[in-house]
Amino acid sequence: MSIEIKAPTFPESVQDGTIATWHKKPGEAVSRDELIVDIETDKVVLEVVAPADGSLSEIRKGEGDTVESNEVIALFVEGAVAAAAPAAAEKSAPAEAAAPAAAAGDKLVNPAARKLASENNVNTANLSGTGKDGRVTKEDVSNHLKAAPAPAAAAKPAAAAAPALEATGDRVEKRVPMTRLRKRIAERLLEASNTTAMLTTFNEVNMAPIMELRGKYKDQFEKAHNGTRLGFMSFFVKAAAEALRRFPAVNASIDNNDVVYHGYQDIGVAVSTEKGLVVPVLRNAENMSLATIESTIRDFGLRARDGKLGIEEMSGGTFTITNGGVFGSLLSTPILNLPQSAILGMHKIQERPMAVNGQVKILPMMYLALSYDHRLLDGKDAVQFLVAIKDLLEDPARILLEI
Repeated sequence: MSIEIKAPTFPESVQDGTIATWHKKPGEAVSRDELIVDIETDKVVLEVVAPADGSLSEIRKGEGDTVESNEVIALFVEGAVAAAAPAAAEKSAPAEAAAPAAAAGDKLVNPAARKLASENNVNTANLSGTGKDGRVTKEDVSNHLKAAPAPAAAAKPAAAAAPALEATGDRVEKRVPMTRLRKRIAERLLEASNTTAMLTTFNEVNMAPIMELRGKYKDQFEKAHNGTRLGFMSFFVKAAAEALRRFPAVNASIDNNDVVYHGYQDIGVAVSTEKGLVVPVLRNAENMSLATIESTIRDFGLRARDGKLGIEEMSGGTFTITNGGVFGSLLSTPILNLPQSAILGMHKIQERPMAVNGQVKILPMMYLALSYDHRLLDGKDAVQFLVAIKDLLEDPARILLEI
């Protein structure tokens, strides 16, 4: 029985997708629920699995082709592996077995041999073929090239007499098409730069209180929460959620001529993957515990690297946190994640001499950056928001007490 393999149903925010990789060829045995093709959208890579035991009989959309929601991309034959295999074998057979062409007169020349001969200006009519029925093989051409004398120096243009410049190292260039995810990231970043009045304000936070708290309770925390480790991100998420509650304009967004104020804090956490940056969202972060935040972020990170995040997990969000410090960034200006009005940038923790009550102390400091849309937020609100986060982090008890 023939079954149509269709692209998944894309959400409204995703127009189409691109065939990324076919994991199975026509005629190749496939088990039920085995991965057969990856479809890349501008947000996530979707997997399509086999509906039953059998094999692909026809691929209608090749790698790199654009597909729409529920479009037929292949035909599948249930339980017909043996029947489909011969057809697939014919398609995948080497070209030289399928196309015995004559290069000159009655002499037969393999395609690979003809290609090599053409590239090196070799007349195959003068070669003795060692293949079946006297066919000229690629090895025959290679042996002829090895035995042939080098071209005469006199045949070179006069300009060649000048000393030639030799490359002292590899100068390899590689051109690959940009992935849909990378294209979409570029489009959104450019859109944010061109359509918002983006400004960045900076501050710094003393991380010593959180580091001391974490050092004191991290072992107990891990035991109490089934191996979940206590990191820094959960403190920043909780501090941001509380600050967003105090400054609702930072949690708002612009929709045409309206300002939309969100009565919840859906905080996105930027996660770097090999294919690009994705931003899964912590829904109702204001109600989440530190342990829940840490375990959810860890799960997001693992599934993002494997391309397992769902589109719905990366949709929406009212505020974003990005941490360039994990890569060593000391200071940066993050770009807005539209349609959000602000984004918080974390950075590397670095010990610096600081003046404290008239004395110089070495403290672990982190620069914070808040990029915001000046169309919606005045500098006063943005600065006070960032100061609120600083105060909450430097006195973590305030996060629990909401003061």
